[in-house]
This record gives sequence, C-alpha cells and structure tokens, in this order.
Amino acid sequence: MVSMILVTGATGTIGSEVVRQLAARGEKVRALTRDPSRARVPEGVEVARGDYLDPTSVAAALSGATAVFLVGVLGPDDADRDRDLVAQARAAGVRRVVKLSAIGTGDPVLGRVGTWHLPGEQAVRASGLEWTVLRPSSFASNTLSWADAIRDGKPVPNMTGDALQGVIDPRDVSEVAAQALLSSAHAGHTYTLTGSELLSAPDQAAVLAEVLGRPVDTLDLTPDEARAQLTGSGLDAEYVAGVMEGSSFVRKGGNAVVTEEVRSVLGRAPRTYRKWAVDHKAAFEAAFEEASGEV
Repeated sequence: MVSMILVTGATGTIGSEVVRQLAARGEKVRALTRDPSRARVPEGVEVARGDYLDPTSVAAALSGATAVFLVGVLGPDDADRDRDLVAQARAAGVRRVVKLSAIGTGDPVLGRVGTWHLPGEQAVRASGLEWTVLRPSSFASNTLSWADAIRDGKPVPNMTGDALQGVIDPRDVSEVAAQALLSSAHAGHTYTLTGSELLSAPDQAAVLAEVLGRPVDTLDLTPDEARAQLTGSGLDAEYVAGVMEGSSFVRKGGNAVVTEEVRSVLGRAPRTYRKWAVDHKAAFEAAFEEASGEV
C-alpha cells in the first residue's frame, strides 16, 4: 500500500474519480484543491488547499506523499507549472508520479496544442521517479456541453464534422490512473487510452437520441463559426488558435485511433459511449424537462 497519494485537480472530471476510486480501495488520499470548502470527497479523504501559483501551498500538500497524480493546467502558458510540480514532488520525497496528458502529444501535425503537455511529460521522464504518462482520447463527458443546446431545442454544435475518435469514458481513464498510482508495474509506460470503437459527433448524438428517446441533431460549424464561438466564450487568442488546430487535426482523421491499452491495464474492455450515456441520462433529461416545463 502506498502511504499517501496526493491527487491534484481533485475536483475535476478525472481527479475527482481518481480520489473516489482510491478511497474505495482503502488508500490514504489527499485531495488538492484551491477551495477546500467546496470540495466534496469521500469520507476519510484529506482535503488540502493548494494553488499552482502558490508553491508554498503545493509544498505543504506534498508533505508525506509518496505518489502524486499530476493534472497540469492545459494551456500555452502553463509549461512551467508542470515542471515546477514535478520538481517539488521530487524534493518532497515522492517516489511515483502519474501524469495526465492528452492523445497526440508530440505529434508535429497536431500543431501547438500538441506541445502543451510536452514539458510536463519531459519533466516526469527526466525526474528519476517511477513515472507513467496517460494520453486519453476525447472524453465521452465532453458531450455534456451539449446540454444547453438540448435545453433550447437546438441542434448540438459540431466542430469536427464526421471525423472519428476513440471516445473514452473518463471513469476508465481514472481507473487506469489509480492502477498506475498503486503499482510499479506501470512505471516507464506511456499509455494512449481510447474506447473500443471509433465515433463521430453525429454518432454520439445518435446514441444519445436512442438513450433519451428523442431526436438529437448536430449542426456543423465552419472554422470561422467555431473560432467565433470559442472567442465569445472568453478564451484568449493563443488558446483558441490551439483548439482550432486540434479540431483540424481531428477533421483530417488524425485522432481516429483505437488502442488495447485500457484492456491491458484493467483486464477488461473499455466502457462504451452508450454505457456512459445511459449512466448520465439524467443530466440530459433534466435539461429537456426544464425546457419542456416539466420541472
């Protein structure tokens, strides 16, 4: 048993599930969050306040930890944060680090977004610690962003046309992360994590339509429309440019990848998008019921 595992990004999509899974196994877990008062964690999990921009708070959270789940802030200006976190972990006596990265990292065809996780990956590999890098494909949970369109009875926006991706349930990513945090068998591995099938955005909409029992249409956005939507949401120009390059990469088939690495680590097939949709049906139904005046 690892004596203490620090989970950064502990209230996010992946981190919160890593915390839950580790706690369910009886492991000692410390959840790092900027606002402990808002953290909802299982009983027995220690909550620590920490901010990547406040190294003292991170150092305090690392005290006594022997393994760390590293969720860096993804963006063009965040390279130093990943490197600093790895350096702090090593100085604190951490022995094992699992880095959450992204599929396609390091592929020059992917453009600038493919470089955002590189400094963090390079830092963990050069750290002298037991390391594992996880490169998940597109999350099934990304389609939760469609709830507003469903609420308004509109087609869901689609930036990637009919391009296929190995969509993965975030719970599978978290389960692989938990395994890597608990076992040295995964040290030195870079895992590209995908679901077991290739799906386009219209494919996912069709699955949702079947699960919800009502139409879910998609609306293809032109690059200019997508750029305007991203800019309108408050993202800076450099980040928007990276996302647009990533969308172009997907449109050209660059993310049409399925691997067996979830199965190799967990000993079972990845959950399907349909399974994810069924398990999260209520999130979409609530939006629809509100729009229909049923709540």
